Amino acid sequence: MFPLLPLLLLLITTVQSQPSISPPSPPPPPNLLLPSSDAVALLSFKSGADLNNKLLYTLNERFDYCQWQGVKCAQGRVVRFVLQSYSLRGEFPPDTLTRLDQLRVLSLHNNSLSGPIPDISHLQNLKSLFLNRNDFSGALPPSILSLHRLSVLDLSFNNFSGPIPLRLSALDRLTSLQLQSNRFNGTLPALNQSFLFVFNVSGNDLTGPVPPTLSRFDASAFQLNPGLCGEIVNRACSSRAPFFESRNASATSPASEPLVESAQSQGVVLSKPSPKNHKKTGLILGLAIGVALLIAGLLCLFAVARNRTKTITHEATKPSSINEGIDHIHTNPNPNAFRNETQVTEQRGMQYPGKVKTVDEFEQAQPRAIPRSGNLVFCYGEAQLYSLEQLMRASAELLGRGTIGTTYKAVLDNQLIVTVKRLDAGKTAITSREAFDEHMDAVGGLRHPYLVPVRAYFQAKGERLVIYDYQPNGSLFNLIHGSKSTRAKPLHWTSCLKIAEDVAQGLAYIHQSSTLIHGNLKSSNVLLGGDFEACLTDYSLSFFADTSANEDPDSAGYKAPEIRKSSRRATSKSDVYAFGILLLELLTGKHPSQHPLLVPTDVPDWVRAMRDDDVGDDNQLGMLAEVACICSLTSPEQRPAMWQVLKMIQEIKESVMTEDNAGVGFSKQ
Repeated sequence: MFPLLPLLLLLITTVQSQPSISPPSPPPPPNLLLPSSDAVALLSFKSGADLNNKLLYTLNERFDYCQWQGVKCAQGRVVRFVLQSYSLRGEFPPDTLTRLDQLRVLSLHNNSLSGPIPDISHLQNLKSLFLNRNDFSGALPPSILSLHRLSVLDLSFNNFSGPIPLRLSALDRLTSLQLQSNRFNGTLPALNQSFLFVFNVSGNDLTGPVPPTLSRFDASAFQLNPGLCGEIVNRACSSRAPFFESRNASATSPASEPLVESAQSQGVVLSKPSPKNHKKTGLILGLAIGVALLIAGLLCLFAVARNRTKTITHEATKPSSINEGIDHIHTNPNPNAFRNETQVTEQRGMQYPGKVKTVDEFEQAQPRAIPRSGNLVFCYGEAQLYSLEQLMRASAELLGRGTIGTTYKAVLDNQLIVTVKRLDAGKTAITSREAFDEHMDAVGGLRHPYLVPVRAYFQAKGERLVIYDYQPNGSLFNLIHGSKSTRAKPLHWTSCLKIAEDVAQGLAYIHQSSTLIHGNLKSSNVLLGGDFEACLTDYSLSFFADTSANEDPDSAGYKAPEIRKSSRRATSKSDVYAFGILLLELLTGKHPSQHPLLVPTDVPDWVRAMRDDDVGDDNQLGMLAEVACICSLTSPEQRPAMWQVLKMIQEIKESVMTEDNAGVGFSKQ
């Protein structure tokens, strides 16, 4: 028998020496928190820019980051990151937000972020960048210059320094550029973006002249830059002396008398000029006076001869009728008269600098008796700034030939520039003299910011002229299509919205304020005013046209089905149809002759297919396409009135502004 206690001890020792066998552990649960690259980017940004821990970012689910403060997603990707007035303190860390390659809007407005801006060139879809009211420093980030879809850039109220890059003009979609209250220096680049409506560089250290391309902005956009000069800031730019003056000054200095007087007034004693220098100075002065007298004599002789020639020419060519007057314009010896007529420059292809302004305002004009046939008739209330004789003497330039006439640019001897449309006698002969006067009285009374005003008209012996203000910024046709080398993409959709609203306002005014219509709406009959507003021209002139005449191929695509190839007159509903076609031309960049035959439900998809951007604004783009579809319905009874179309467009505009204000907090300062 073995003792019991040693046996128990032996058993315990044996059991403890055996390896322990534990039950198999369950497999780990699938990881639901795999953060996407967007979530990692946001967390990385928070670690460097949120030293006060104001952002409550906690990742509990896979796409939980789309619910974080300031974040908006589309299909799981961040498209909008707006942290306005969050008391952020720190820096903008590199390689953080730059990973958000689907980002459309980035706003860090009104925080306390400092340091330079990192490379953001990877944000190729970015359209709005608000970094204003922080403490960022360094040069304007060169990576911004590669963001070709950028339309809004606000770097105001920071500590940026250095020059404003010349290549900033390459961002051709910019509508708003605010760089005020920084320390930028150097000269202003000649920014020439067509749709740059908001611009401010005040409160910097800029120098040199304000470029003419920026003179359309108010003086407040350039204030607090002591080194800037030009008419817009009411400060003359100093010019260098001519080369011969600088050479003479250096040759005679320091012995010139003004320098002696200036030095003596400062208490500085200079040596007395030598007789030798006196002799040189006298010789130069004598020679200069002799040359000046000789030139003056030659100029007097030339002036006398010119006056005699002018008097003889004037008496010989003085027109006795409008026919002779027109012939006089064509045969005018002035080399500028109708220059380049053999190479017709279409009105839609012109590029213009600014709007011609009249001397008297419409409200200040005195009532007067309106002369009739054989005289230039100014529309009621217009000041008579020129006579028929002056108009006949004007140098003229052919702008283009349209549906019912030829258009000229005329420069009068008082330097006033007007546009003269000479109606085709063969196409307008069906209208009587009385009907022409009555109709032009009604057309001449239309006044609206988005109509090119008719100032005067004329008729006599088969000749009929209509005189407009000259619009110096070209036509919508040129803006949309341009040349193949300058524009290959449609206009940005916000530009389309602005132009569509302008045109709709002009059409709605015509329809509601009178019984008139436009009758010939097309992109070449929409001109850009001094502030690049879209203004209608050639309105209501189709009243004079013979509908049996051959159809203008450029206008055929805008014609409503009910008046196409028929003798029926255009109506307000056919204007609405033409507006719908024009809107499609705006959105796609395609001329009406290139529009496919589609059912209305397929039109929005075709519009999207013609554009390679604006995918983040698909809702508004789709609404604009739907407006175009409704306007261009086949049945005129189904088309809305023009005031209803205008209301639709304004509602789209309000939805955009509401979204921007709610999501971005756009600063108008």
